[in-house]
Amino acid sequence: MSIKNTFTIWFGKLLVKVMKLLGKGAGNAPGLILWTLNKNCLKAFKVECPIIAVTGTNGKTSVTNYLSHIFASNKGKIITNTQGNNLDTGICSLLLANCDMKGRVKADYLVLETDESHVPVIYSQLKLETLVLLNFFRDQLDRNGEVETLILKVKKFLETFEGNVVLNADDPNVARLGKANPNNKNIFYFSVERYSGATDEPYEVGEGKFCPFCGTELVYDYYQYSHVGRFHCPKCHFGEDKPFTLIKNVDLSAPSFEADGETFKTAHNSIYYMYNLAAVYTASKLYDFDKATLHDTFEHFEVNNGRLETFNITGSELMVNLAKNPVGANMTLRVMNEQAGEKELLFVLNDNLADGHDVSWIWDINFSIFRDVTRVVTSGTRAYDIAIRIKCSGYDPDKIVVRPDLDDAMDELFKNTGRKFAIANYTAVQPTRAAIKRCKERREKNG
Repeated sequence: MSIKNTFTIWFGKLLVKVMKLLGKGAGNAPGLILWTLNKNCLKAFKVECPIIAVTGTNGKTSVTNYLSHIFASNKGKIITNTQGNNLDTGICSLLLANCDMKGRVKADYLVLETDESHVPVIYSQLKLETLVLLNFFRDQLDRNGEVETLILKVKKFLETFEGNVVLNADDPNVARLGKANPNNKNIFYFSVERYSGATDEPYEVGEGKFCPFCGTELVYDYYQYSHVGRFHCPKCHFGEDKPFTLIKNVDLSAPSFEADGETFKTAHNSIYYMYNLAAVYTASKLYDFDKATLHDTFEHFEVNNGRLETFNITGSELMVNLAKNPVGANMTLRVMNEQAGEKELLFVLNDNLADGHDVSWIWDINFSIFRDVTRVVTSGTRAYDIAIRIKCSGYDPDKIVVRPDLDDAMDELFKNTGRKFAIANYTAVQPTRAAIKRCKERREKNG
């Protein structure tokens, strides 16, 4: 190890110890400081185990958690960032917390959620074995720019990458990356056959309209959600690659799906969730995990961090889901609408730095599809913005209640019993979960 790398590790470990002595969680800070001092600090770590990275606009945290659970079931040592911290600085902090004074990271696998824009930066310094790429949608425009900018960043990395690449064949923005390196034979597509809620025309805003290779308008057999669906280019035949994994017979009422001739029961019932599990299943196949582990995981494992998480409070069931862009919000609304009977919605919208200050994306949410939604409560730093957006969709303004304070919003939401759904964007999801728990405690205490 060079003197510079030795100093990097020692200084980083010292930072972690000092912060712990001060009673502060190290979190992202050590990595941020190291990265400021040394832009190549990840090269100081010695990682000899396989690294599996999960990236894409939506679903990274869920898929990372599922894969980590499956890999850990083999009783190996797994290092993972299940709570996020998916930038270069966060991953640097994670490795600091799990290495010795020589920078050696001892594990059987690293399973790392990775921000799309940071894939080239991180894995130019760490040796990646498998990249799982879920989808590309517009997200945090003031930080990421247009989606094409992110796609080109990842494409440039993949042009020289020869490891495993797991790609969503039903997202043209992702499927195109299978052609980035013609010499890489380790390309594994996954696809999901048409489910009962698929449409012949676009149902929500999307990005995949023209062939990225010849510019011809893509032809869709069906749309599962947004621009994700079965497509092909009639001119150059882009989109006709045979999938390594084909998910069949998706049944959201069971819920379940079929893969390789076996039926797998699942814990949740949205098509968005089925695509996440298709990615998990495909990556698991590459590492020869037994089907019994997959059956048990798909049916029973819960992420429980604001991703399709369910709470029960005094006779009411509330499902909470993170939505940091139009596609995530539209998918939650679709899940809500597919549930029979009346329901109420809470939408918590923040505009903090990590969310992006530009909240114009809310105008691409399709609120006109409300079905049996009897009341909406809005909260967060931009509670009035989201209330106005919902009003402009044609929803009765007399049924919209604005409560910027989260505790007030919870009290308002649970004035009535019944089925409830909550959408919260990035920095809002954990405060929302905390407010739900406080509300539950208050109600249980007061009888």
